[in-house]
Formats: sequence, C-alpha cells, structure tokens
Amino acid sequence: MIQTLYIKDYALIDELEVTFKKGLNILTGQTGAGKSIIIGALNMILGERADTEVIRQGTSKAICEAVITACLNDEIMQILSDHAVDYRDHLILRREISETGSRAFINDTPVTITVLKKVGDYLVDLHGQHDHQFLLNEENHRDVIDQHEPVKPVLKQYLEEFHEMSVLKREIRRLKQKESELKEKTELYQFQVNELENLQLDPDEEEIIDAEMKLLDNAEELDQKAAAISELGDGEEVNLIDLLNSIKIHLEDLSRIEPEFSNYLEEVNSARISIQEAIQFTERYRNGIEFNPGRLEQLRQRQSELNRIQKKYGKTIPELITYLNEIQKELNLAENFDNEIEKIEFRIHEKTEHLRKKAIDLHQVRIDTGKKLSDAIEEQLKHLGIDSPTFRVRVDWLQSDKGWLVIDKYKVDCTSAGADSIRFFISTNKGEEPKPLSRIASGGEISRVMLALKSILASEQQLPVMIFDEIDTGISGHVSEKVGKIMRELSAHCQIIAITHQPQIASQAHHHYRVEKRELEDRTVSLITALNEQEHIREVAGLMSGEQITDSAMNSAKELIEKSKYHN
Repeated sequence: MIQTLYIKDYALIDELEVTFKKGLNILTGQTGAGKSIIIGALNMILGERADTEVIRQGTSKAICEAVITACLNDEIMQILSDHAVDYRDHLILRREISETGSRAFINDTPVTITVLKKVGDYLVDLHGQHDHQFLLNEENHRDVIDQHEPVKPVLKQYLEEFHEMSVLKREIRRLKQKESELKEKTELYQFQVNELENLQLDPDEEEIIDAEMKLLDNAEELDQKAAAISELGDGEEVNLIDLLNSIKIHLEDLSRIEPEFSNYLEEVNSARISIQEAIQFTERYRNGIEFNPGRLEQLRQRQSELNRIQKKYGKTIPELITYLNEIQKELNLAENFDNEIEKIEFRIHEKTEHLRKKAIDLHQVRIDTGKKLSDAIEEQLKHLGIDSPTFRVRVDWLQSDKGWLVIDKYKVDCTSAGADSIRFFISTNKGEEPKPLSRIASGGEISRVMLALKSILASEQQLPVMIFDEIDTGISGHVSEKVGKIMRELSAHCQIIAITHQPQIASQAHHHYRVEKRELEDRTVSLITALNEQEHIREVAGLMSGEQITDSAMNSAKELIEKSKYHN
C-alpha cells in the first residue's frame, strides 16, 4: 500500500505530506481544490509524462515521492536487480521535475522513467476521470481479457511461436527480394568477374612494376655510373686502390715512429676495404644490367591496364580484389537460391502447424476466460443497480485473404497479439439482444462496467493499490451507494484511494481526507487534512446539502456511515 505521499512545489501545492492507511481512503473537496493535482502527482511518481508547467511558480523544482509497501513479486525483484536498486521492505518512488528535465529514483537509486513506470505498473492501478473511455475503444477489449492469469502463459507460448515464424517470414522475403535483385545484376556481375579474373590482380603488383620500370628506364645511366666506378679501381692513369695501398704503407711506417698515426692507419685500412668491396659489387652489378626495351613496353602496357581498371571501377587494386570476392559470393548465392528458399519454406511449413496449435489454444482460453468474465461482470452489474444485465465477450478469428493460417476452412491472420478479434457486447434491459459496448452504453453504465472489471481483476491479480479519480461520473445517488459498497468490499483485497463528490461513496470510507484551497501570504495553496470521525460525518453532510449544513443532513450522514459499517 501507499504509506506516505510527499509533494513539494507542485502546481498549487506548496508542501504536503499525507499518510494513507489500509482499506478505503476517500478524498473529497470542492471542484478546483486540488484533488486531481494530488492524483496528477501520483501519476508522475508512477512514470507518466510530466510537463515543466507543474513546477510551482517562483520555485525551481517540483518533487513528488511515495513510500509503498508491497509483497514484491518476481517481476519487480528482477527489475530492481537488473538496475542495481537495493531491495528493502518498502519502495521509495521519487520524481523530480526542473526546467532542465526530469529525474527518477527508486530507493534513492537513479533510474530511467521507463523503469519507474514498469515498477509502478506492478504496484498501482490508477483509474483517471476519463479512463472509462478505455472501454469505448474495441482495440482495448483484448487487453482486458489478456490480463487474466489463465491467458498469460498461453499467450506467452503463442508469442514465442509467432516470433519464430516472423523471423522465418522476414528471411524468406529477404531471400526472394535478393533473388530478384540478383537476377537483374547477374549478367553485369558475370561480366565483371570475367574481366577482373582475366587481369589476375595482385595487391603488390603496382609496386613491383614501378620498381622494375625504374631499373629499365635508367639502365644506360646505371651502366655508365658503374663503369666510372670500376675504372677508379683499375684505371691506368688513376688507380684509387693503389693510392690507398700507398697511403696505408706510409702510415704503417709513421705509426712505428709516432703511435698517434695508428688510429688513422685503421681508418684508411677500413676505407680501402669498403671501397674495394664497393668497386667489386659495382662490377658484378654492371654485368647484370638489363637493356630490354621490349620488357619495358610490356610493363608500361600493364601499368596502363591497371590504371584503366582502377579508374573504371573507382577502386584501388586491393579494393578490386575484395570486390571480386564479394560478387563471386553473390553469384554463388544466386545459383543456390532455390535450395535456400526451399529450406526456409520447409521450416515455415513445420512452424505453421506449431503456430496454428498455439493460436487455437489461445483462442479457446480467451473464449473460456470471456465466459467467466461475462458471468462475473453480470453479477457485479446487478449489485451496481442494473437489474437484468447481459454481458458477452465475443472472440472471433481474424479472417484475412493474406492470413498465415487456415483454421475452420478460413484464412486467419496472425499478429503479435494473437489471431483473434475481441469485442464486448452488453444489454442493460431485459429481452434486448446484446450490442457492442462501444455503441450503446451510457457514461454511467461504462463507469459501472469499468468498476466491475477493476474489482474482478483486483481480486485475481492482487495489485497492492488501486486509485479511482471520480469513477462515479454519470451515476445517480442510489447507484452511488452500491458503487461505494463495491469499493469498500474491494478494499479488503487492496488499498483503495478514491476521489468522489458523492456522499454515498464518501460514507463508505475507512479513512476520509479533505482537500481544500487556502490563501497563505498572498499565495493560493492546496492542503489535505485527515478527518476524525466527527469531521468525517460533517464532510459527508456537506456533500449532501452544500455549504449550509443542516441537522437533517448531519443525521442522514450519520445514518449512511453507520449503514456502511453494518454492511462491512
């Protein structure tokens, strides 16, 4: 249950903290007093969208926080674990809104708004003033059925099969589209493969050609320079080796007299050896110099061919080799498309039968659940003042010419929500055939159907908290008393917080709170006050007679309240 609610600088609320208790907690107050502001703050705590306009004028941040005690289920525990939120025997849900954005916390750990909402959905069911319109949209009827426990595991099994089938369907569409695209490109790809294969591309060939062409282009100059170096070693007029030998001999004689010449002797001797080796290498290299104009022309033609193909494709040689491998794979795939498609189609055939069985199981459990729900709602509607209600849940196959399944000789479409359409039908008068709920029900009847649904789901799902914001819209005083009784009975299963203008409902409260506006220091603020027994009677009397509370109204209020205790 919600233990405490703290709100600061939110709309008309300066700062308030209220403690709620087990049972039926009723909030009353004049229109505009701030009751819906409190519900809005609760909505924000539960992860709904919040606007910066809620920040109280003259302040920088709105803060809303709720302390909720609950028996944490596996789903909540998993969410807390996944987001490193510490476990406690209660949860503190907190939301802060500032001009720069919104922040959310669970047990003082920052979380995303999505995580806050997931946790909130397991803790609190909040029915707003206009939520009864939920039932007017037939797309929501299936969601009502699927909230029931018998449906959930069957729906999960169906969804697993549906997901696997969807993957196969996407894969075969992809293959067929690829096949179509490749058929258009096969001729081009085959030409390109032949062209590139014939070139026998090598990623290093350009560097090799450049190096060889450089040698061939400069063969004459290489020969001339090599010949000049050779002559220095064996020339008749100047012989560099002989000169170095002569210097070596003189340095040997000098070093015997003056040891300092020994260092130069070593250097000259090393230079003589290096120069002699260089001359010998040059002579050998000169013998290998190739004068081959024909080879040079071949290389130039190859270089021109490589430049042309790179320019044509807009790719380097390594990129062309990669591209060749890719289009070869595409052509191989094109040749094997029939086999690949046949394999996928066989798997789809097998999966279709599995999906068909799960769809039939889901269809049947929805029918069974719909029948039980119909009986339960009819019983509740009788308690809520509709004497001869007929409620039907109609579960039909989603027939479609493009359906995946064939069931009862009809093609049936499959969606992520099943293969059924679900619609609620109602008749509130004896002898009339049920008609679509969305077309014939009045506002008061819709409110009562919604309350009936809520009471049934609450006892089944064991939600810790249910909140009703003026669910009594469109109903009379006589029916209001019955609505109040239902809500009081429902509060035995979960904590209920409800806003009402009806004295018959307010009289059923276990705990009564008054919301009012006051002017404090030239500012209007909303306040909430827990009422004692005498104040509770007076507030119910005020709902009956208005501002001028008469003795008669006080007596009637006492009777209503005593009556509620008797029925409890």
